[in-house]
Amino acid sequence: MKNNSQSLRILVTGGAGFLGSHLCERLLNEGHEVLCADNFYTGRRSNILHLLSNPMFEVIRHDICFPLYVEVDQIFNLACPASPIHYQFDPVQTTKTSVHGSINMLGLAKRLKATIFQASTSEVYGDPAISLINEEYWGNVNPNGYRSCYDEGKRCAETLFFDYKRQHNLNIKVARIFNTYGPKMHPNDGRVVSNFIIQTLTNKDITIYGDGSQTRSFCYVDDMIDAFVRFMNTTDDVCGPINLGNPDEISILYLAEKLINMTNSKSKIVFEKLPQDDPTRRKPDITKAKQYLNWQPKISLENGLLKAIDYFDKLLKQM
Repeated sequence: MKNNSQSLRILVTGGAGFLGSHLCERLLNEGHEVLCADNFYTGRRSNILHLLSNPMFEVIRHDICFPLYVEVDQIFNLACPASPIHYQFDPVQTTKTSVHGSINMLGLAKRLKATIFQASTSEVYGDPAISLINEEYWGNVNPNGYRSCYDEGKRCAETLFFDYKRQHNLNIKVARIFNTYGPKMHPNDGRVVSNFIIQTLTNKDITIYGDGSQTRSFCYVDDMIDAFVRFMNTTDDVCGPINLGNPDEISILYLAEKLINMTNSKSKIVFEKLPQDDPTRRKPDITKAKQYLNWQPKISLENGLLKAIDYFDKLLKQM
């Protein structure tokens, strides 16, 4: 692996998405050459417009379900729709992206002897039967439900990554990402933070599925990207899986009430039926992230939500 102080050529699949665009910006700021590959299914060109004038940045429209022939030093594999609305729209393609896409990116990494980072997910745990989720927990996943295309696709991707490590001695980094929020989230992705903020800013009813007692842990995007970069730059023996997220657990109802207050909204809260297999708890144990990455979230929920509210307020005024 090259010395971290050197300028590297880095591939980011899904680089026009929410996390991908933030990662591209971070890597460019560190002096690296960045190749962004995205099929723009959920990624948006507006997320990377400000980067196009940078001579160190290149964009290619590409679906990782097909092989990609490039020369790079590192690969961040972030390509996959991550919100239920998007990944359930074409569930077969979602599974293909996780499985075929991983095979193609792992094959590329193997040929190049490049370090490859896999953006896995807390969804590999399904609806956990434990309150504090550590990496040793194998999960409680429905293999044939509406969320299975994503949950099981990501679980299979992890299997492929670790088999490539065992069989081909490939240097891998597998991160299990918990709920992340911030600017550049897709406004129509159905995720709870973006949904609630847009509903409060437009004084529309806030929709809560179930009674709102289900909990989530929300990590601000800058903290998450910092974890990605730290993980990629660890020694070869640190491969994961490692939970990345904010261990501060709050209820969905609390989040809705907080956003109503923060935006001085006239929104009312309405309750609807909980979707199938929707997890009731999401609280990561980040002991390994602290130990191996010297990382933990720094940005408070209050400050992070203020930044996200400002972003969506400006976005709505442009629409």
